Order: sequence, then C-alpha cells, then structure tokens
Amino acid sequence: MTRPSAQARYMAGMVVDATGSGMYLPLSLLFFHHVTGLPIERVGVIMTAAALFSLVGNPIAGVLVDRFGARAVVVGGYLVRAVGFAAYPLVDSPLTMFLAVALVALGDGSYPPSIQSFVAAIARGADRDRLLAAQRSLRNAGLGAGGLIAGAALGLGSDAAYRVIVLVSAAAFAGAALILRTIPVPGGPVSGGAVPGGPGTSGQDRTAPQAATARRSGGYRLVLRDRTFLALTLQNVPTAFGYMVLSVALPVYVTQELDVPASLVGVLYAVNTVGIALLQIPVTRRLIRYRRTRTVAAGAATFAVSFAAFALLAGVPARPVALAGVFAATALFTVGEMLHGAPLSALVSSAAPEETRGRYMAVYQFSWAIPITLAPAVLTALLSLSPVSMWLLLAAGVSCSALTMLRLEPRLPARAVHARAQEDPHDPEETDDRREATATQKAGVE
Repeated sequence: MTRPSAQARYMAGMVVDATGSGMYLPLSLLFFHHVTGLPIERVGVIMTAAALFSLVGNPIAGVLVDRFGARAVVVGGYLVRAVGFAAYPLVDSPLTMFLAVALVALGDGSYPPSIQSFVAAIARGADRDRLLAAQRSLRNAGLGAGGLIAGAALGLGSDAAYRVIVLVSAAAFAGAALILRTIPVPGGPVSGGAVPGGPGTSGQDRTAPQAATARRSGGYRLVLRDRTFLALTLQNVPTAFGYMVLSVALPVYVTQELDVPASLVGVLYAVNTVGIALLQIPVTRRLIRYRRTRTVAAGAATFAVSFAAFALLAGVPARPVALAGVFAATALFTVGEMLHGAPLSALVSSAAPEETRGRYMAVYQFSWAIPITLAPAVLTALLSLSPVSMWLLLAAGVSCSALTMLRLEPRLPARAVHARAQEDPHDPEETDDRREATATQKAGVE
C-alpha cells in the first residue's frame, strides 16, 4: 500500500486539529462556568489573563523553530495543548483554571510561527499557495464539523458531555501531533548553505555557512533591522483588525443598528465559512498566475469595499434592502478573505530567509496577535461612538494596507512576489535591508 504523500498527511492533521478545535471553541466560556460554578464574567477575565501567555509562546517558538526545526515545535505545541485540555476536567478553582488555560495558551502561541515555517519547509513556490489554500478550506470545514458535534453532545444536557468534548479535543491535538510527526522535512532544521570545500563548491558558495551562522546568531536583532520585512508586518495590522469584524463587530452592528434578527447572525457566519470551505481552493488555483502582492492588495481593497457597504447600510430605511445589503457585504468580505489570506501567508513565509524563518514568522505573527487581543475592546468602543465611522476607519486602514503592499513589491524577493518563481534555499535573493543586516551580523561573528 502506497504511503500518503507529505501534503496529504499534513492536510489530514489539519482536519483532525480543526475538528477538535471546533468542538471546544463554541463552549470555552460555558465549560469553565459549568465545571467551576464561577460567574461567566469572572471566567472571561481569568481566560483573558491566561491567554496573554500566548504572546510569550510566540517569540519563544521562533527561536525553537530556528534551532530544532519547525516540525519539532509544531508537534511539541500540539502535545502541550493536548496535556492542557486533558487537565481541563480536573479544574476546580480559579487558580487551577488559570494554570490549565495558560498551558494551552503557550501551545497556541507557538502554533502560528511554527506552522507557517513548517509549510514553508515542505512546500515551495506555487505548491505552497495550493497547500495553504487547501488548509484554509479544510480547516473551515473541520471547525464547522466540530461545532456541530459539540452542539449535538451538549444537547444531551449532561455533565459528562462537557468532559467528553474537552477530552476528545485533547485526543485530536495528540492525533494531529502523531500525524505531522511522520512528515519528512527536507534538509533538517536549517538547510541553508553549502558545505565548505564540497564538490562543485565555488568561492561564493563557501561563504554560505558563514552567512547562515551570522543569520542564526543575529536572532531577533536581524529581523528588526530588516526594514522591508517590518513594513510588510506593519501593513498587516489594519487588515488583521478587519478580519475580526465578523466575530466581534458585525453581530452587534446588524442586530442593534440595522435591526436584523439575531438568528441571522449565524447564517452570515455560515456564508463566510462555507464560502471559504468550498471556493478557496479553486480561487487560489486561478490566482497563482498573478503576483502575490497584487492579489493581496486586491483582497485588502475588496475588504475596503465591503466595509464601505456596511457603513452605507446604516442609512437604508427599508429593512428588506438592508438585509440583502448585509448578505452582499458579507459575501464581499468573504471574497476579500479568499484573495488575501492564503497568498499573504505564502508571501510572508517566502520573504523570510530560511535560516531564521522561525524568528521572522514570530515577529510577523504579532501583526495578528496584537489586533486579535485588542479588537474586542477597540471595535466595541468605536461602535459605541459611531458605527459608521468605525466602518469607514476600517475601510481607510485596509486601503492603506493595499497601497503599502504595492509599494513594497519592488523591495521584496522575487520568490515572495511570484508564486511560480524558483526558490533556491542556498542562495536566497535578499533585499538591501536584509543584506546590510546580515553583513553586520556576519562581521560580529567573524
């Protein structure tokens, strides 16, 4: 029997992971409220405080990826979360709840930089875009399936149902770790540079190990000196806030400002998740021929149009028209997400040098982690001040992201801009900023 390919095993791991996550996410607050008897508000405060540990896990993961390889960190993060979830049924006080959630948060924080580095290690060029598109599609399907399973289990109304759900989630993380552990990674933890004096090694090639050592020793200082990558990271902040509207701002806006029935909020969410699950892969297949920077900019521009449409709906008196407009704007948002998400992930991981990709991905991940942390407070505050202004501010922000992406295009490596560009891990094309930073670190090593 033929063994499944590395990418097939990767997608199987993502489905197992997403199904387990989808079972737990809808009832995270309810679970601890149920098992501890604490008020829901206090549960929320404890969970938020413990979740801050994910910000600690992020930079630590970047260092570990560069030292031990992305696969080891992905698998380790899964196992940490599996242990944390397995401890959830043992929670009996605010302190034990904090410790259990903090453990899971550390694993959560390690996931984004390590999984992006892992994808970059097992897929290159256009294959990377296809794999990321398939991941987004199947993860949406897995999250939806997990949510349905959790709903059915909770319908039983028993204490055992809550415990079974978190234990199955723990088993899902452990299963994903076992699956991904079988995937071979070409070149080991760091595969940059030729062996000094090896066959066919030119004088220029013999400097590659020294450059790799300089990059690894440079650590986060090297990333912070790479102005092009920092600009690429910062331009994502407004768009990351935009991604959060579906779960934070939209439900409040459509029910309180547009008088849309609360029962339709779930339908709007389904438009987004089902749309991505069904269409992300075919859309990405057609986008591969275009520059990633142009596709990402088009996605951000589509977000801007959808946010402007939501703002305009505030002045529509006819309820049927407003309702139709809400679905149309949500569909536009979904199109923007399909244009933006997978190509941006491929672009960023391709822009990072292989020897320090873990650290680069950890720095980039802060452009998501900070908006995700702040979005509930910021977006609800803006909604209370002026809902229309919130949408217009978001539209302006993502428009700036689109323009910045286009301006960065000439400064990015060809392998990052073009999905079909041939990647050479031994001699990566560098920007002037990165070359200058690497030279400085190399001088320090010598």
